[in-house]
Amino acid sequence: MLAALANVFRVPELRRRVIFTLVMFAVFRLGTHIPVPGVNAAMIEQLFNNGNLFGLLDLFSGGALSKFSVFAMSITPYINASIILQLLKVVIPTLEEWSKEGQEGYKKINKTTRYLTVVLAVIQGFGMAFGLRSAINNPNLFSVLMIVVSLTAGTCLLMWIGEEITQKGIGNGISLIIFAGIVSRLPDGISTLAKYLNVGTINILNVILFLLIALAMIVFVVAISQGIRKIPVQYSKRIVGRKMYGGHSSYIPLKVNQAGVIPIIFASSLLMLPATIGQFVKVPWVQKIAGYFAWGTPLQTTLYVILIIFFTFFYTAVTLDIKNMSENIKKMGGFIPGLRPGKPTTDYLDMVMTRITLSGAIFLALIAMMPHVIVYLTGIEGIYIGGTSLLIVVGVALDTMKQIESLALVRHYQGFMK
Repeated sequence: MLAALANVFRVPELRRRVIFTLVMFAVFRLGTHIPVPGVNAAMIEQLFNNGNLFGLLDLFSGGALSKFSVFAMSITPYINASIILQLLKVVIPTLEEWSKEGQEGYKKINKTTRYLTVVLAVIQGFGMAFGLRSAINNPNLFSVLMIVVSLTAGTCLLMWIGEEITQKGIGNGISLIIFAGIVSRLPDGISTLAKYLNVGTINILNVILFLLIALAMIVFVVAISQGIRKIPVQYSKRIVGRKMYGGHSSYIPLKVNQAGVIPIIFASSLLMLPATIGQFVKVPWVQKIAGYFAWGTPLQTTLYVILIIFFTFFYTAVTLDIKNMSENIKKMGGFIPGLRPGKPTTDYLDMVMTRITLSGAIFLALIAMMPHVIVYLTGIEGIYIGGTSLLIVVGVALDTMKQIESLALVRHYQGFMK
C-alpha cells in the first residue's frame, strides 16, 4: 500500500489532483467553523446535545450543523435536487431525452440541478431560520434574510467545491465532501468513548465489543458493496462489409446494492418530519404524536425498515430500466444462453433483479438498524458513526481508489487494488 502510494505521488498529474483535493478539503473544514451572523451558536449546540434527532445530518455536515456555520446545510439541497430530477425522469419526457443526449444532455441536467439546488437551499434556509428562531439574537426580517442568504451561499460554495474536485481532483467531489464530513467526526467519537470510560459509564469490554462490531460491519459493507451478479451474454457473429463482428461472450454486472444509501436517506427524511415538527411545535397532542416517532420506538423502527425496503425497490426500478437493457442486448446481437431475445430475456432479468434487490433491501435495513444494535449490546450512545456512515465511507473510498488505480495504470504504475 505504501509503495503504491509513493508511485502515485511520482505521477505529476495525480500529485496535482491529490493536492488540489486536499486543499478543497481544507476550505470545507475552514467553512464549518465560520458562524452564521446573528445567531446564538451556543444555544443551538445545546439543542443538539439534548437529543440525537439531527445527529445523522450533523455527521454528514462534519459538525457544521451543530455549530450553525455557513455550511450548516452541507450539500443536502444538492443531493435532494439530484434525486428529485432523477425521479422526475419517469414523468417528464424532456429529462429522459436529456439523459440520452450524451455530454450536451449532461450539461443541461447539471444546470437544472444547480438552479433547483438554490431553490431548495432557500426553502430549507427559511425552514431552519423559523425552526431555530429562539436562537436568533434579533428575530426580525433582516436577520432571517441574512441567515437564509448565508446558508444558501454556503451550500452553493460547497456545490462549486464538489464540482471542482470532480473535474480537477480525485473522485466524485460531492461524495468526497460527505466523506470528509463523516471522517472529521472520528476524533469526536474517540473522545466520547474516552469520556464514557473515565466516568465509568462503560468498561473496556464494551469498547472491545464496539470495535469488533465496527470491524465486522466494515467487512460486511465492503463485501456487499463489491457484490455483483454476473449475467452471461453471448454475441452472435455479424458481417458488416468485409469485416466480421461479434462471436464473443460477456456479462452484465448487476449490483447487489444498486440503490446505494439513497433509500436510507429517503426513509430517514420522512420519519424525521413528525419528530422535527414536535421539536418546535409545543402543543400537547402534537408532542404526543411526535413521541411515537421518536428515535428507537417500536413504531419508528418498524416504519424505518418498511420504508427502506420500499424505497430500495422503488429507486432501483426508477434508475435501472430492465426493458431498455434487454432491448440493447437484442440490438447488439446478443442473447442470454438458453433464452430468446425480447420478452423472455426481459422477464428473466426482471426476476433476477427482484431477487437481488430484495437482498440489497435487507442489507440496507440491517445496516440502518446497527446503531440500535450497538447501543443495546454495548451501551454506547451519542456516537453517530453507524452502518449508514460506514456504507458511505467505504463506498466513496473504494470508488476513489479505483479512479486512482485507473489513472496510475495508464502510466504503468502498480496501483492500490493489487
